[in-house]
Amino acid sequence: MNEKTFEKLKILADAAKYDVSCASSGTSRGGVKGGIGTAAGWGICHSFTPDGRCISLFKILLTNHCIYDCAYCSNRRSNDVVRTAFTADELANLTIEFYRRNYIEGLFLSSGVMRNPDYTMERMVRVVKLLRETHRFNGYIHMKSIPGASRELVAQAGVYADRMSVNLEIPSEQNLKLLAPDKDYESVFAPMRFIQQGMLESVEDRKKFRSAPKFVPAGQSTQVIIGATPDNDKQILSLASALYKRPSFKRVYYSGYIPVNSGDIRLPALAKPPLVRENRLYQADWLMRFYEFKANELVDDSHPDLDLDVDPKMGWALRHPEFFPIDVNTAPYEMILRVPGIGVKSAKLIVTSRRYGRLSSEQLKKIGVVMKRARYFIVCRELPMQTVNELTPQYVRRQISQKQKKAAAELLQYSIDWGE
Repeated sequence: MNEKTFEKLKILADAAKYDVSCASSGTSRGGVKGGIGTAAGWGICHSFTPDGRCISLFKILLTNHCIYDCAYCSNRRSNDVVRTAFTADELANLTIEFYRRNYIEGLFLSSGVMRNPDYTMERMVRVVKLLRETHRFNGYIHMKSIPGASRELVAQAGVYADRMSVNLEIPSEQNLKLLAPDKDYESVFAPMRFIQQGMLESVEDRKKFRSAPKFVPAGQSTQVIIGATPDNDKQILSLASALYKRPSFKRVYYSGYIPVNSGDIRLPALAKPPLVRENRLYQADWLMRFYEFKANELVDDSHPDLDLDVDPKMGWALRHPEFFPIDVNTAPYEMILRVPGIGVKSAKLIVTSRRYGRLSSEQLKKIGVVMKRARYFIVCRELPMQTVNELTPQYVRRQISQKQKKAAAELLQYSIDWGE
């Protein structure tokens, strides 16, 4: 690698670290004769750094030139930063060389916006086309779709990429226009619709022709910045819930706001990123996707923000003591799933195991139930556990929050140490 390319790499890889919409799950494509790489589930090894980056993918910007002046972005046009750009050939060759050296398993490609959205999108499509058709690269590719890009270019990109994402950035359009006056929700949601339509058409085409190409087989995702605006968690989770109802949508990523532009009066003066709030939103998101919770159960008008002292599942249980305690030997699966300390796998094992006899606390531990949390909310074979009704929600909250605060402090210190 020559010195010029290395300098570009340092600048553009560093500029890409603020985008956390990065995941390599959800697609499977084996190797082909004469090609290199694979996107099979077991073939993509990814590791996450403390700030949420997926380091197994080559995460890079095509360019940090940008025509937009978004207040929260380090690459905004008014910032005095060194600007550079890769050509399509340079970036494709660099990706292949990194793959051959076993540095990476795939590519995460994003970009600032040069000239206009279509000009930038066309250059990005050229990169992934070179990788697929010229270099025969069969590995995982996650590609950002530029807000405002045309349907034709999104359609071209979707044939080559495994996953595509369009970042909402700000949870409400009013605040988006305040911080990013050149953007609006229509420019963001339009390419989202193009991706969804392409995926649905691809499914129908493959029913008729087995050889029809897949379109964005790993679905689409987005990113929301947390803490840059006064939007509450109810607004954020309601937005996420609406997106998850779309058949093509796989993930919403939450990124704690990092103050990269000092002196802008539109932005809050935060001493540190809201990492605990970001973590609570991920936990709530997980509950919506896998635990059958609705957004309005986790947050509502009387509790518009998630409790930072306890996780969302525990917070819901403490606000609804009327549902507890439950007998794990007779309660329905849906209710067992709502007990703090019981996960999806454990709940399924409980329902299966209790067919052969009443379960005890020791058996629950072996199944994987976290009894130091669950014991306040359940009864089982040999003892009526101490319950929320007996000990009061306030007492349980105090006991649990102290432990979670300690764990959160250790995680935060770990993040700070890594940052240094």
